[in-house]
Amino acid sequence: MWQRIQTVFLAIVVVSTLLSVFLPIWILDDPATGMQHQLYPLHYTQIQEGVRTTHYFPYSLTAMLLIAAATVAISTIRRYDNRFTQIKLGMLNTLLTAGVMISIVVFVSDLTKNYPSGWRYGLPFYLAFVSVVCNWLAIRFIRRDEKLVRDAERIR
Repeated sequence: MWQRIQTVFLAIVVVSTLLSVFLPIWILDDPATGMQHQLYPLHYTQIQEGVRTTHYFPYSLTAMLLIAAATVAISTIRRYDNRFTQIKLGMLNTLLTAGVMISIVVFVSDLTKNYPSGWRYGLPFYLAFVSVVCNWLAIRFIRRDEKLVRDAERIR
């Protein structure tokens, strides 16, 4: 199972999505007003003079999609004996990670309209793209394995 390259790519998808749940996507430290703004996949937090205000809805949608993508990637790794199922689960994971990227872009663009300068992206913003690329590569190598098996059966 681990000797196949698609398993390594799927493991990268699992690690990147689970790591993304706990790190901030977007950060703003405003020294003029003394406010801090942090967008996590689970919530949006504003800190002003030690008072923390947290909003969970609709920002928690990103975390739900990340956890679903990690779960589907783990299921894809475990189904190494059925390549057709792996391809279907990989396509589902592509939709989930695309949903993660869309939700991140929508929430970040909304915040950057309100606070146009002084912000920076966190690591999960980039990890979403890494998980999409690794998932695509895993599907590609699963299809290559299936083609190799079909060609070998045809020769017999």
